[in-house]
Amino acid sequence: MATPQPGIFAQGTRSHYHLEFDLKAGVDPAAVAGCVERLREPAVTVGGANLVVGFGPELWRTLAPGDVPPGLGPFVAIEGDGRRAPATQHDAWVWLHGTGPDVLLDMARLVTVALGPELELAAEQPCFVYRDSRDLTGFVDGTENPPVEEAPEVAVVEDGPGAGGSHVITMRWVHDLAAFDRLAVADQEGVIGRTKPDSVELDDKPATAHISRVVIEEDGEELEIYRRSAPYGRVGEHGLYFVAFSAERERFDKMLARMFGTTGDDLHDRLTDFSTPVSGSYYFAPSLQALAGLA
Repeated sequence: MATPQPGIFAQGTRSHYHLEFDLKAGVDPAAVAGCVERLREPAVTVGGANLVVGFGPELWRTLAPGDVPPGLGPFVAIEGDGRRAPATQHDAWVWLHGTGPDVLLDMARLVTVALGPELELAAEQPCFVYRDSRDLTGFVDGTENPPVEEAPEVAVVEDGPGAGGSHVITMRWVHDLAAFDRLAVADQEGVIGRTKPDSVELDDKPATAHISRVVIEEDGEELEIYRRSAPYGRVGEHGLYFVAFSAERERFDKMLARMFGTTGDDLHDRLTDFSTPVSGSYYFAPSLQALAGLA
């Protein structure tokens, strides 16, 4: 089996940095293959950080037409029942996570320089682990994740085109913490569907609770994804940079449809009453062998 990028599963890092890039005007998309070799240079890859790289669907089709997994496509804007998830699809994404914000800023600058001849920085977001892996709402984030030893079964394309790679979703969400904090703790727990102190699933959770909408079963099997989200922010704006990996892109589509009330059941995820997405992209994070083939 092809080997997935190890940074997808690396644990224990508390600082994160996300970079999104667009192909520069007039640049041949095939020239982006040279970026991979520059990202592997010691000045970029040494320094106490993990590096994961993903490509937008159209760029990956150009770079590796024979290694495109089923379902690969760009993020499409979602128009729900008064709620909207915008599409801000870019051509490439780099996720750095490591030992501290100083190290990651240095690494982010090096990556941006390395990709500079072909790709232009379009968006960047430093993130951090909050307390004991909680969202800024105070709830534990990622409770539904599979154990790390089982995560590749959920996150990685097993065989065929794209084997060893992962479908990736990135979305930046802005929280209205003032509104959420005005709720009593019991009401907050109803929004999420779990207890706040210890993340125990509620027996009588509402149908609009977050986990009621995103935990989906088909034919007795849960449609799992592997989340690697991290909070971000300052006093004036704060939220969650949502990142998840999947062996199938359709799992993301189904979860988002249930969150934004486009499935025809007249329900939406109540968490969207307190958090608003301002970006959305799909990427493909190819295997190490596929990256080496490009280089």
